[in-house]
Amino acid sequence: MIDELLAALQAHANPVNVAGMARYGIRSAGALGVPMPILRGLAKKAGKNHELAIQLWASGGLEARIMATLVDQPAKVTARQMDRWARQFDSWAVCDQACQNLFRYTPMAFEKAAEWSHAREEYVRRAGFSLMAGLSVKAKHATDDQFAAFLPLIAEAASDDRNMVKKAVNWALRQIGKHNRRLHKLAIAAAGEIAAQGTKSSRWIAADALRELRNPAIVARIRP
Repeated sequence: MIDELLAALQAHANPVNVAGMARYGIRSAGALGVPMPILRGLAKKAGKNHELAIQLWASGGLEARIMATLVDQPAKVTARQMDRWARQFDSWAVCDQACQNLFRYTPMAFEKAAEWSHAREEYVRRAGFSLMAGLSVKAKHATDDQFAAFLPLIAEAASDDRNMVKKAVNWALRQIGKHNRRLHKLAIAAAGEIAAQGTKSSRWIAADALRELRNPAIVARIRP
């Protein structure tokens, strides 16, 4: 199965797409330029398979690793695996796909989001906030307090001016603020505190988040 999938990825390689990916900051080693619809189609055909996911990830290519996040089984993912994969992130694309396709559905998601928010490595720290953003959309049975606990971590990281981190911090703040009316109010307050930090990154994070969270059309869609 692994050999067949790797061969299929090679068959769909597109150098033009690789060049386009580089313009968006995706410079992961071994990128083939395979479009996401094709990756999702191949993953769906392969089915859920934890061992296959491990093999795909170990192969090292960007598309193979994204496919690994699509075919893995959240219930079989361990904290050790999450940490190992996070340390191997080399682009925002693999980082975010892992968080949104797989990690946010694991029992350790909230724990890892908080833990990784303190990481020194750029993509590991990004993963913490990417997870927070993803959880705010998909973790329907989580409590407001669980999401509110992320806000101090978001404020703490707001002075990190690394591009991959600050964009994810902003993303997490906006998504939490759109979860419901109570969290919207708390996120607005958090944005104000972040702006008061006075750094270039914190001012950008706060201004961009407030622009969205105060948009009447968006506010109207926030559930009570």
